[in-house]
Amino acid sequence: MAVLPAATFLMGTADSIGYPDDGEGPARKVSLDAYMIDRTAVTNQAFAAFVEATGHVTEAEQFGWSFVFAGLLPDDFPPTRAVAAAQWWRQVEAASWRHPEGPGSGVEGRSDHPVVHVSWLDAVSYCTWSGTRLPTEAEWEYAARGGNVGAAFPWGDELEPDGEHHMNTFQGTFPGENTAADGYAGTAPVHAFAPNGFGLHNVSGNVWEWCADWYDPGYYARGPRARPTGPENGEHRVMRGGSYLCHISYCRRYRVSARSGNEPNSTTGNLGFRVAADT
Repeated sequence: MAVLPAATFLMGTADSIGYPDDGEGPARKVSLDAYMIDRTAVTNQAFAAFVEATGHVTEAEQFGWSFVFAGLLPDDFPPTRAVAAAQWWRQVEAASWRHPEGPGSGVEGRSDHPVVHVSWLDAVSYCTWSGTRLPTEAEWEYAARGGNVGAAFPWGDELEPDGEHHMNTFQGTFPGENTAADGYAGTAPVHAFAPNGFGLHNVSGNVWEWCADWYDPGYYARGPRARPTGPENGEHRVMRGGSYLCHISYCRRYRVSARSGNEPNSTTGNLGFRVAADT
């Protein structure tokens, strides 16, 4: 883990590129105590060790299905129910962390990829077993910035400086044509791209990462500026970092200030987590 000393940093953004309804702004100084955070998202290999040790059955496995991006399914995959507002998400029977694209797929050769199809509750169970916890939203953003003040990305403000790819996102025309110009059509290994200034990999793109907090779009506009832990209750938990499906045409939430939320029992093929701990 990266050990981060107590600090005060500029959280959020007033940049118009953000989504007003998400509550990214205003930019404000937030103070944190020292903590540790993993340099990568939890991998399939690490999650498999947890399952072997505890017998944990994920919520996707209990439900019997999860959401998979249609572009990762074979052309002859049987028709399944799609999300009405996002037809690229398909309900796939037997999709889970063991079978990321459903029956016939597996994690062989992807031991160093981030585990996906895990709910917030699954992530918390992993943390309990490993003696860790999920980072707060503020801790996640401070770590993701890597000491870079006010920039859109861990490396600066340019999406692809000098034409180089620094993260795993959707390339081409979303959702039908993915050129995989960054090297990956789905998840990438957790160390695939260079780390930020604090030694963290893939905090932008690859997979969304669960945080500890309940999600409230207005919380940071009115909330505390010292050691914030989010609202006391809510319906959604915070997700951060964007994923391999983010694209400038519809989802620019691969920026370090971007935020979103999902129901704690939700599982998808682009949602994982990273752990933290007290020093």
